[in-house]
Amino acid sequence: MQKKNVLKGVLFVGVGASIYGMLATFVKLAYEDGYTTSEVTTSQFVLGLVGLLILNFLQTVTSKKTLTSPRPGEIRNLLLAGTSLGCTSLFYYLAVQYINVSIAIVLLMQSVWFSVVVESFVTKKLPNARKIISVLIVLLGTVLATNLINAEIKLDIKGLFWGLMAAASYTLTMFSSNKLATHLPVFRKSIIMLAGGSIVIFLFLFFAQIGPLQSGSLRSFYLHFTDNTTHIHAFRYSILWKYGFVLALFGTIIPPILFNIGFPNAGLGLGSIVSSLELPVSVTMAFVLLGEKVVFIQWIGIVLILFAIVLMNLPSKKELAVV
Repeated sequence: MQKKNVLKGVLFVGVGASIYGMLATFVKLAYEDGYTTSEVTTSQFVLGLVGLLILNFLQTVTSKKTLTSPRPGEIRNLLLAGTSLGCTSLFYYLAVQYINVSIAIVLLMQSVWFSVVVESFVTKKLPNARKIISVLIVLLGTVLATNLINAEIKLDIKGLFWGLMAAASYTLTMFSSNKLATHLPVFRKSIIMLAGGSIVIFLFLFFAQIGPLQSGSLRSFYLHFTDNTTHIHAFRYSILWKYGFVLALFGTIIPPILFNIGFPNAGLGLGSIVSSLELPVSVTMAFVLLGEKVVFIQWIGIVLILFAIVLMNLPSKKELAVV
């Protein structure tokens, strides 16, 4: 029975990671159709909230037992933690504007060693030798996967910045998801966090697109940050049915549900290893659907990053002895 549960967990986490890995390719396609980052993120979060509200309603109606409700303090903390969820999507999609999807996902995976650093600060303990070696392998893999050793390759500094910012906020999202209100039903917890993320998304929509269109002073304020005004126009609602439904399903509905079902069965270590499928799936999708060039040395870098994730999450001899 235990083996069946582990297999079920691995399957759910693997499918969830693979679906999430497809997300950036659809974002890139939306950009090619002329939609803005504001429109892409807004459609994803609005439809994601609607979908989760429907699922929560169905769960509440069909559940044979009374579901736990969040306390006011938990709602506040989850809303605050959810802002990192919104920042992750926003920063990641901004990165995709300037660099290839295959590069952006590699930068997002820097959350692997970011989490080691955060964990060290939280526990006030230095990481063990295996984690340090894993981090060094990740960094080497990143150099190869982004093809930095090729002198002809010029990576947009804005894309690099937003990609690393996405990794930082993704790290915060992972930590908060695993620590806060773990007793709440999946849908209720996800709705509150998504609502917190939506605040960030709506603020960005206002300051980057709607506000500068309606107000001259806001337009002047906006121009202090960039001279690109091509995306200052009325919100195009066609994004909702053209890409929004897919983005919401692949980004904010299906993966979190599968992860929440899969991780308890697979365990955090094995689940983390399986979830790294997101990296090769994302790069392969970009290669196949977008025609992005991925050279052999980049695949070597991706393999190194995957190896580091496996190495970091393998149980120690002490843990095996306990089992």
